[in-house]
Amino acid sequence: MSEKFDVIVVGAGPAGSACALTCAQSGLKVLLIERGEYPGSKNVMGGVLYRKQMEELIPEFWKEAPLERPVIEQRFWMMDKESVVSFGYKGLEWAEENNYNNFTVLRAQFDQWFASKAVQAGALLINETVVLECIVENGKVVGVRTDRPDGDIYADVVVLADGVNSLLGKQLGFHKEFRPDEVALTVMEVINLPKEKINDRFNLSDNQGCTIEIFGDSTKGNLGTAFLYTNKDSLNIGVGTTLSSMIKAKLKPYDLLDYLKNHPMVKPLIEGGESAEYLAHLIPEGGYRSVPKVAGNGVVLIGDAAQLVNAIHREGSNMAMSSGKMAAETIIEAKHRNDFSESSLNLYREKLYDSFIMKDLEKYKDAAHTFEKYPQYFNEYVPMMNKAMSKFFTVDGTPKRDKQKEIMKSITKERGVINVAKDMYRAWKAVK
Repeated sequence: MSEKFDVIVVGAGPAGSACALTCAQSGLKVLLIERGEYPGSKNVMGGVLYRKQMEELIPEFWKEAPLERPVIEQRFWMMDKESVVSFGYKGLEWAEENNYNNFTVLRAQFDQWFASKAVQAGALLINETVVLECIVENGKVVGVRTDRPDGDIYADVVVLADGVNSLLGKQLGFHKEFRPDEVALTVMEVINLPKEKINDRFNLSDNQGCTIEIFGDSTKGNLGTAFLYTNKDSLNIGVGTTLSSMIKAKLKPYDLLDYLKNHPMVKPLIEGGESAEYLAHLIPEGGYRSVPKVAGNGVVLIGDAAQLVNAIHREGSNMAMSSGKMAAETIIEAKHRNDFSESSLNLYREKLYDSFIMKDLEKYKDAAHTFEKYPQYFNEYVPMMNKAMSKFFTVDGTPKRDKQKEIMKSITKERGVINVAKDMYRAWKAVK
């Protein structure tokens, strides 16, 4: 394997495949390396794929991609121990082909298909291959060393799409070991359930999907979220918290998942289902302040390896694909100039910071830190909200105006007027 490539992409997730596809379509010689048995075998996400970024890579991809359901309803639950305050949006326009917004997917199927499109465009895919380190000569990355015999492979540019840990990025000094508050551990389960039951329980038709994001008691009041997504004939259910919260509260991830599955608001939705798969994965949660150096001499970082996840809006796959596409466009331009230096590849960084990705991450740069530092948002205000709604909607002969006064008194009594005002202002500052 001593031949030289224009581009080596390490990791065949959404970011890596997007980069490999775009480079191959322009005629570059591309090698896509995947450590798993096949693309998607080791990749985990909740299971939502966004249309816009995918369509920019493969027009009308939904006509052939292995998708589950187009999402027509997005719900948000503020959950207490025996209740939930729910709000969201359901729009039938999202069920129409011209207005698809996002889809539920199973990564094991989707990632294989996506990588195959890169192969069809001309990329070479090698599975079950571990990249041990980048080969550096005279301060420039010139290739990778794999675990295969005679496994040194060379290229003008190496693209690191090796996930949240990005051991290769760490070896190059692009980032240090991430702190426990910069990553979240998410565990999820795929539960098989007949299509008819899914449709009935979530009020859906065959080609309609629903997502539920759950806050509060789903993580026992710790910083984090849970989710429940509908597939064709299965459900994705999962929960995650920052590692720092998990350590502080002495939580065990699979115990937390069992707790969620047995919650009285969740249990009826999954009842009778058959467990098909357990998965666990680290997710970058550090946001804007944790994004490392993304370009060097002969190397760029994309997707989770560059910490490109917006946890507030459940966005990761779209950022991964966009970053892969931007990196590819930069590499194509660098090839025309025959200049793969850091100054040349820094165009990718400029594209990244000028895009929705970094603008959104900057907007929420203080959100995770704020909500972890002040745990009352999850363990006090969510229960308060549930109690307030219970009181307000209970018909007991009390005038509604009096109920409103009682609710405000109970909230300010528990936290104090000044503290409530401070909390509300702090939360507004974190997400404004």
